[in-house]
Amino acid sequence: MARKRSSNPSSSDPSTKGGKSWLITLAVLTVLAVAMGGAFGMYIVSAVERAVDERKKGEQEKTSHALIYSGDVVLKTLAPVVTNLANSGDTWVRVESSIVFNNGNVQNPDVVAAEIRQDMLAYLRTLTVSQIQGASGLQHLREDLSERAGLRSKGLVRELIVETLIIQ
Repeated sequence: MARKRSSNPSSSDPSTKGGKSWLITLAVLTVLAVAMGGAFGMYIVSAVERAVDERKKGEQEKTSHALIYSGDVVLKTLAPVVTNLANSGDTWVRVESSIVFNNGNVQNPDVVAAEIRQDMLAYLRTLTVSQIQGASGLQHLREDLSERAGLRSKGLVRELIVETLIIQ
């Protein structure tokens, strides 16, 4: 005798029960994925906001450091220094610079400027081209010259600013 199939599936049918559980599992996984994606997005947004706040704080600190030179400060331009470099008779360097000091601290700024210029000349004659090549070489030169200017003036010169550096 042939069994008659009903067109209306019942809940006891195993193929329909497996289909419903699949849909429920898929719905639960979708809800979990949306929740996890939202949580991760909120975490990323807060991390970016913290990084932006730190950067703004760093920029504010930089601008507060830039204010050290406001007020009663003098910028004195030194005469250009032209000399040859060590270990090469045909390589020349020209440095134009200025010194920064507080107004009234230096009794005779022209004498201090001449002493610093003379010290720069002596120092530049000891350098080679490889020592002042690139960004790090220029940074080291600037720091060394600024330190030497401070020592030569007994701490009265706050900074030596290298305006131009030409190597030929």
